[in-house]
Amino acid sequence: MPEARLHDASTIAVEIKGRGPTVLLPVNPRPVEGPQAEELRRWGADPALGRSLIDGLSDSFQVVAFDYEGHVLQEPKPDTLTPANVAGDLLAVADAAGADRFAYYGYSWLALAGLQLGIRTDRLAALAMGGYPPLDGPYTEMLQVTTAAHELAKASPASPPSDPTTSPPSDDPPGEVDWSTVEVSLTEAQTRQFVTLYQALQDFDDRAAQARLRCPRLCLVGSADEIAYDERWGGVQVSLADPVIRHRAELQTLGWEVHVLDGLDHMQAMQATQVLPILRPWLLGNLGPGS
Repeated sequence: MPEARLHDASTIAVEIKGRGPTVLLPVNPRPVEGPQAEELRRWGADPALGRSLIDGLSDSFQVVAFDYEGHVLQEPKPDTLTPANVAGDLLAVADAAGADRFAYYGYSWLALAGLQLGIRTDRLAALAMGGYPPLDGPYTEMLQVTTAAHELAKASPASPPSDPTTSPPSDDPPGEVDWSTVEVSLTEAQTRQFVTLYQALQDFDDRAAQARLRCPRLCLVGSADEIAYDERWGGVQVSLADPVIRHRAELQTLGWEVHVLDGLDHMQAMQATQVLPILRPWLLGNLGPGS
């Protein structure tokens, strides 16, 4: 299994499966098991999401999978997780896979990472963003949330560094979390790296960035992807669906194919059963034979 050397000299394992045009997927290729899998299910997440996406694409594409989120939690980059360094890390993964040109699909902040990649390289053959708006993104709100998380982490120095998750109350239905009662178990360094990322994005003009994107582009979001945080988490509303819905016509004019998944929230819209029926035919149309 190849490894990519990242901007801080750490390395990340890269799994390659299938043949065809290359698609980079920043996902965990190994299904999570045991108590952590149960906790993910309580959040409404799929412990085998990465594997499901890989298996759903690898019959037609060379899928390059790497758990970037898991890596930065295991080896935090509190002062260096900048947009430029993240984009450089993604290119390093492509280099490790021997891919000169490639497509990229990321969800949530990893979709944001793809946008940063797209404006920094001409090697991107197609860009798919899920769960984060390409236009009018909530950069200010995310800085407030990550700053609040960092302050909470600093106030709880005994938080276990080996468990990069938060624990929803046991009486919450799956996927429904009362943020006022969630406890932070991320470390100071783990949370500070995301403060670093969003601080660096405060002057980012995603409207001006559109002219620098040349490849085919797809965005998908659940229509209910709206997250309200109480005062403990900065007291902000992080709106991920509304910018896509409001700017849908403009995004299409700018060259984006837009999909709004009716009634789905952030966790629901990221599931392979929702993503693959959109992503796979789109990739085939833009990267497949005869495209």
